[in-house]
Amino acid sequence: MTTLSPKQRIWFIVNMIPSGNVLAYGKVADLAGLPGRARYVSKALKEAPEHLNLPWHRVINSQGKISFKLNTLHFQNQQERLRSEGIEVNKGKISLSKFEWKPDMATLVLSLPF
Repeated sequence: MTTLSPKQRIWFIVNMIPSGNVLAYGKVADLAGLPGRARYVSKALKEAPEHLNLPWHRVINSQGKISFKLNTLHFQNQQERLRSEGIEVNKGKISLSKFEWKPDMATLVLSLPF
């Protein structure tokens, strides 16, 4: 069995989020086995090598909002990427009840290498 670092586990989870879905930083941390480490998820995404081509834009805050300041380039970029996947974004807000990824236990058990 391969031992992944905490950052690698986060990257693995983020890469699993399907197109058209989002997941909050805290939920990414929980699925990566790092409960309470939402801020660490943000740091890990900032430090991810570009060649991983992670769908970072699918990670939002726990209120269902884009975390970048409204109308900044980063905000616009994330909003455009989400919309291109069919996710409705209204003033930076995404409906978690409609777009949150809720993986079933079988998906997790059969997919996670940790």
